Amino acid sequence: MEPVSMVVGAVIAVVGFVAGRQVTRRQARASLTQQRQHEQQRAVQGGHQQPQPLCGCGHHLVFHDKSTKKCQTQVVIPGRWTGQAGSTYRQCMCQGYRGPIPLDEYYAPDLTEGNNP
Repeated sequence: MEPVSMVVGAVIAVVGFVAGRQVTRRQARASLTQQRQHEQQRAVQGGHQQPQPLCGCGHHLVFHDKSTKKCQTQVVIPGRWTGQAGSTYRQCMCQGYRGPIPLDEYYAPDLTEGNNP
C-alpha cells in the first residue's frame, strides 16, 4: 500500500470518529434537556396529587395481603423470553410490601367548638 492512501484512510476514520462523538453528545444533551423539562413539568403538576404507595415490585399497596404482606398479583411473562408462542402468567415474586406506608386517618374534634378552656 502506498502511504498516501493510508493517510487518507486514517483521516477518514478520524473524521468519522469525531463526527460520531459530536452527534452522540448532541443527542445526549437534547435528551437531558427534554428530561429536565419533563421533570420540571411533573414537579409543577405533581404538587396536586397524593403520593401513591407503590412497592418495589411496582404494584400498589392494595395488591398486597394485609397479614403476610405478599403480593397477590399475576405478572405476564412474554413468550419471547421463554421461547413459547404465547405469554404465560405467574405469581409476583415480591416477598413483602416495601413501599411507603400511608398514614392512618383519625378523627379529631375541632378546637373552635367553644368547649376548650
